[in-house]
Amino acid sequence: MSLENSAWEVRQSPQELRKDDHRSEYDRDEARLIHSSAFRRLQSKTQVLGLGESDFYRTRLTHSMEVAQIGRGIVQYLSKKKVENADKLPPSELITAICLAHDIGHPPFGHGGEVALNYCMRDYGGFEGNGQTLRILGTLDKYLKGYGLNPTRRMLLGVLKYPAAYSSLLNDMAYEAKTKDTPNWLFKAAKQKPPKCYHDDDQGIVDFILEPFSQEDKEKFTASMEYKPKNDEDRRSPETEHKLTKYKSLDCSIMNLADNISYSLHDFEDALSLELIRQSDWKRYFEEEVGGRQRKELFAKISTMRPDCAYDKITTDLFESSYTRKDAIGSLVNLMISNTQIVENDSECLEPLLRLNVELTGDVEKIRKAIFDLVKELVINNENVQQLEFKGQKLIIELFEVLATDPERFLPNKTKKVWEKAAKSVLDGLSEEEKERQSTKDLVKRKQMRVICDFVSGMTDEYATKYYEKLFTPSKGSIFDHL
Repeated sequence: MSLENSAWEVRQSPQELRKDDHRSEYDRDEARLIHSSAFRRLQSKTQVLGLGESDFYRTRLTHSMEVAQIGRGIVQYLSKKKVENADKLPPSELITAICLAHDIGHPPFGHGGEVALNYCMRDYGGFEGNGQTLRILGTLDKYLKGYGLNPTRRMLLGVLKYPAAYSSLLNDMAYEAKTKDTPNWLFKAAKQKPPKCYHDDDQGIVDFILEPFSQEDKEKFTASMEYKPKNDEDRRSPETEHKLTKYKSLDCSIMNLADNISYSLHDFEDALSLELIRQSDWKRYFEEEVGGRQRKELFAKISTMRPDCAYDKITTDLFESSYTRKDAIGSLVNLMISNTQIVENDSECLEPLLRLNVELTGDVEKIRKAIFDLVKELVINNENVQQLEFKGQKLIIELFEVLATDPERFLPNKTKKVWEKAAKSVLDGLSEEEKERQSTKDLVKRKQMRVICDFVSGMTDEYATKYYEKLFTPSKGSIFDHL
């Protein structure tokens, strides 16, 4: 049994419509997101390639726009096909808003920034980029004080990518111990990654999202599981990994799939333009034998119905010219959109939006993953990309530590007031004895560190660099050097 639309259109704080505003609630969600400062900042945040490489390559903003276009395409395709449960799909304006919003919580310098902030926040509730997206939408952004953009319940559900709190998934053994023998910024990034989660501080937003569901559906949807090795070469184990969430909502699965398609194909396109991947790399990867088979055989299974996606044609077109490359990437995007399906996950939830997911058919998903794995090998794991990510990691940690060590001295006035209010919200109404308790002091510290984390994570790459230079670069300086 599905909830009524009115339950999905509810906002955390009721708001009256302006005169002659005839838009749907989801139209308003999309408009608020597009006009938000958090969305605009994506134009100056790294996607994969550094912002200084060229104004041609993708940023977080252009990536998000492409994810939204693919998300709309998936909904339009499944709706036109009139597949079973197509009536449960989100309206175009809603999936657009969800897709445009999906990266607004990611900090400067890509995953290097995320690892750095999680390292700094390990003792105070951690940091996770997708969790920060939920926090910005539901609390931080400047549309309605205390409620962020005050989006609809269904939009918030769509961006709730990992429906479990940091503390419920945390495994301390996944983290490498801090040591005094090396600087704080010097560590293996793989051993400081956060669990995929929402922040415990944002439990109230999640309670609002899940409020209409039965207790049984809530428990099923928010279930978690131990880490399972992906293959024989994966040496990780549950003892050394964080727990994982099991489920995503229908709308979130569309956004997640659109994101997967985009970073597999569009980041691949950027890599081809930069010649980080050459035709010899492509052929080596797809024509080498793995387990007695060649990866190019994946294309053979779909080439009869889609001759434009046959291996030989795709291989030629990708490397012949910028025109044929664009056409080949378009064919692959179209192949993936037109091979989506609505399936049931194994949650057994009664609510269709929790029970249904959209995914690629098996053969096409294998093609997508193969292309992504090639990008990961030659681009994401490229030493030059990793060196820039590390530089961002170091910058964020040093910047955070200066602000956290003496916030009253260094925080901008607006942020300092929020930092002070964080303490006040804990201490108001407490006796002097209660204020002196260690548990109270710990809570104050946690809330104030979250304020500093919110401030740093909201920076663009350029702003963070200038802020760092203002604090650390030896020069005369001036009080008029405003950021």
